[in-house]
Amino acid sequence: MPAPVSKPDDPALLRIDGPIATITLNRPTAFNSINLPIAEKLEQLAAYIEGDDAIRVLVIEGEGRAFSAGGDLQTIGAAAEAGTVTPVVGELLKHYHAFIEIVRRMPKISLSSVHGSAAGAGMGLAFVTDLCIAADDAKFTPAYAKIGVSPDGGSTVGIVGTVGSRRALQIFLAEDNFTAQQAYEWGLVAKTVPAAELKAATRQLAERLAQNPPAAIAGTKSLVHAATTTPVKQQLDAEEHKIIMAMNTEAFRTAVKKFTSKSK
Repeated sequence: MPAPVSKPDDPALLRIDGPIATITLNRPTAFNSINLPIAEKLEQLAAYIEGDDAIRVLVIEGEGRAFSAGGDLQTIGAAAEAGTVTPVVGELLKHYHAFIEIVRRMPKISLSSVHGSAAGAGMGLAFVTDLCIAADDAKFTPAYAKIGVSPDGGSTVGIVGTVGSRRALQIFLAEDNFTAQQAYEWGLVAKTVPAAELKAATRQLAERLAQNPPAAIAGTKSLVHAATTTPVKQQLDAEEHKIIMAMNTEAFRTAVKKFTSKSK
């Protein structure tokens, strides 16, 4: 299947460079807030990336001054006034949550590259990916409790598994916002860099991740995400299955030959 062709005015753009795919949230005048068109486009792009065996790493970034301001409150507020929240938000989240599901399950590493503000579902997106790199001046804003709602957009999926339930409750109910440094200390961000260096540092990290063979990426990601909810025997069986699959690849045979030749 040919890669989707991105037009400059698409709400999300796709760029592929070897084993690295980059999705750019492209609603800069709305701080990359999530409405139905961008949710549908994200689902479409993620489905393509999932099916392309040549892609090993997905980078998600935002155009303009912010990573993402979260859900589009203009659209959602209008629906609330009109009494159409259930169908409007239901349709939006159907596509956006489908996108999140693909990002979590696909046998590729996802990396969010965060600058400016990441709020609400934008914060959730930053942390639902497998890894996050952030500019040192980035700000994360839960925002949900302020408008009287609970989290969505994968926010609890990514955050609770990383920081635990008590810290998650603190983040969602007691924090107005927090810094990239705090997120790093809590384990939500893998690395912080000066804002001017974010693009280059993201590329460097993505290239390093892409050096891992596909079987190693796929097996490790699925095992890690399943570990906290899978019974021990089932997890050990999965480990056995994944490592034997990986050991039957040419990449493993080549790596072992290289290693054993050095040790002689």
